[in-house]
Amino acid sequence: MANVESLVQRCTTFSHIKQLQAHLITTGKFHFCPSRSKLLDHCAISPAGSLPFAAAVFRQIPNPSTNDFNAIIRGFAQSPEPSAAIAWYRTMRCGSQRVDALTCSFTLKACARGLAASESMQIHSDVIRFGFMADALLGTTLLDVYAKVADIGSARKVFDEMVQRDIASWNALILGLAQGDQAGEAIALFKKMETEGLRPNEITVLGALSACSHLGAIKEGERIHRYIRTQKLDLNVQVCNAVIDLYAKCGFVDKAYEVFNGIICKQNVVTWNTMIMGFAMHGDGNKALELFEEMDRAGVRPDAVSYLSLLCACNHAGLVEDGMRLFNSMERHGVKPNVKHYGTLVDLLGRAGQVKKAYNIINSMPMEPDLVLWQSLLGACQIYKDVEMAEMVSSRLVEMGSRSCGDFVLLSNIYAAHKRWGDVGKVRDAMKNRNVKKVPGFSYIEVDGTIHKFFTDDKSNTRWREISEKLNEIRFKIKELGYVAETSFVFHDIGEEEKENQLCYHSEKLAVAFGLISTGDRTPIQVIKNLRICGDCHTVIKLISKIYDREIIVRDRIRFHRFQEGSCSCRDYW
Repeated sequence: MANVESLVQRCTTFSHIKQLQAHLITTGKFHFCPSRSKLLDHCAISPAGSLPFAAAVFRQIPNPSTNDFNAIIRGFAQSPEPSAAIAWYRTMRCGSQRVDALTCSFTLKACARGLAASESMQIHSDVIRFGFMADALLGTTLLDVYAKVADIGSARKVFDEMVQRDIASWNALILGLAQGDQAGEAIALFKKMETEGLRPNEITVLGALSACSHLGAIKEGERIHRYIRTQKLDLNVQVCNAVIDLYAKCGFVDKAYEVFNGIICKQNVVTWNTMIMGFAMHGDGNKALELFEEMDRAGVRPDAVSYLSLLCACNHAGLVEDGMRLFNSMERHGVKPNVKHYGTLVDLLGRAGQVKKAYNIINSMPMEPDLVLWQSLLGACQIYKDVEMAEMVSSRLVEMGSRSCGDFVLLSNIYAAHKRWGDVGKVRDAMKNRNVKKVPGFSYIEVDGTIHKFFTDDKSNTRWREISEKLNEIRFKIKELGYVAETSFVFHDIGEEEKENQLCYHSEKLAVAFGLISTGDRTPIQVIKNLRICGDCHTVIKLISKIYDREIIVRDRIRFHRFQEGSCSCRDYW
């Protein structure tokens, strides 16, 4: 047996594998299960092998063993067709061979790669039925697959029921929570892991940093960064990239740039892309372009993400000529534009008022335009109040089967801006008929390490009375500076006073007011919003930054706005 295993390892070509198979058959050892299984496994997963050949050999076996099945299932689990591994598992379950923990582990990995949620639950039942839950590695694999298919409840249940939890179990759940829109729970679990005496590794901090980036939890992010430096985890380029991303997404692009400059060998294109996108989110298009030139001098070849980041930077800064130049140069540098590049270019032109040119680019694309492209153009129609183009684009979106509330809301906004209330009503009726729900606006703010969430017109906070008093104080002070409510952002045919009251309780205003009453004088206030900031909130927060001498950073769905002394870093272009 040891001799055969040695021969299997020495098979470095497909020809060697076939020769060994012939040798095993002629010597009668092919029917000796361990030898045969080793050969099948090597043929199924090694670069020298052939998965189809391994499957063909398997079919010649009269009574395949559990290890034979495992070899084929493992091979397909790692292949471009992970669903085939699940099919082989079903075949095995219908036969006389009993599955073991490895069988379940390989098949669960196939489920994770194929995002097969229902099949994962079926195999989980088998794991329990066969008594495999005591296997810590199998438990981790099961947890990982639930996290990947976004069944975080089941992942948490598996985690809580595990007798032994190693670092890979913890990491799987932290990553799953961070990626599954439960960033707060991911950070809490990270802290619990530390209190239980486990030392976070590179994968752990990647998950925790991702959660902090999502929530804008800068205090916790800084603490994790200190741990990274202490443990020298910043020698890992992925960790460094995640730290750059953290600071950029939390509004501290200068700190992100410090981390970037501290990396001695910057040959990873992802590092450059992350920093370029950081400048893009903050509207610093010129700095992004400078960094691109530095990247070229460093000999790092840009990829499709590099150009997408640059186009986003030009878009947020209104650098139309630079954006067009970069787009037109892509193919000369070996990067073929994809639909996202076209989408960003359309958005760049549309925001700059070149709506017709943006429309012509969509119609001349070498691939079918997707919903996002038309949605970008519809957004431009709202900015420039182009009703005719908006109606045409909306019709196209309906034809394409869009059920996005944003598409209907944008058209409704355009009609409302022209006081076409009858058409606003028709749009709302269409939304009801198609059961389209409007996404509620909400905002986050971190104070003393705690995340506070506000919805529009939200009175649930325990300090609501103080928030309301602060909002009234703000209304009085900004009116003294000549503020007039931008009631065109209220899309109901109601009186002006009612419109002004509605605007007052937008979620970002509630979060800023909470920041004013909860933090010391001149302490920066940082807010994260799930939608784009509206024009009235933008105006009001500029005035608040001047009146209260506060730096206020708002990260909306598109980009950052840094308000200081009555001005915004976006220069009112967003």
